[in-house]
Amino acid sequence: ISLNRPDIFKVQLRALLRASAFGDIHIMYPMIASVEEVKQANAMLDECKTELAAEGKDFNKDIKVGIMIEVPAAAVISPILAKYVDFFSIGTNDLCQYTLAVDRMNEAIGSLYQPLHPGVLRLIKHVIDASHEQGKFTGMCGELASDPVATMILLGLGLDEFSMTASSIPLIKNILRSVSKAECEEVANKALTMDTAEEITEYAKSVLAEKGLL
Repeated sequence: ISLNRPDIFKVQLRALLRASAFGDIHIMYPMIASVEEVKQANAMLDECKTELAAEGKDFNKDIKVGIMIEVPAAAVISPILAKYVDFFSIGTNDLCQYTLAVDRMNEAIGSLYQPLHPGVLRLIKHVIDASHEQGKFTGMCGELASDPVATMILLGLGLDEFSMTASSIPLIKNILRSVSKAECEEVANKALTMDTAEEITEYAKSVLAEKGLL
């Protein structure tokens, strides 16, 4: 919708740019599925920068631009997309839903919605590795970032930033402060060898229980 309605999109981009003169903010495009979309959005952003400069308005000329990785196609081509942005944010709710072809709001098939599914974890690892290989960072928003069972696995996969509701912070923060990166990498590597989401979940829970963190 944004790319088809530049009259709306450019108002938002201009507002973000003008706000960047007063603090460190980033711009993030949602629902990206192709490089073409990123190029079009960046072209509109450049137009806004040119317009604001001509108007004498202040803004951060080097504002960081990232994309949501919530479409499987974006995850698969993340090594290409990383060339055009400064960071990724993995939207696990939609990524899981589209990867597993499961409507998470449908009670009849809700049990098939498995964020720790081996396929989803491999996509997450692929995205994180793609960003790191090009000196970029990857964050995560969505329910998985606030799930304590997933915390050690995600940190072990190399996730740089966890985004969650304020109520989830104390629990996740306690886990992050109680484990080492090496421990998490070992847990993540073992989880990636497992066949099912159930196996991975039970294993992660057992590790946390042994440490008194669950």
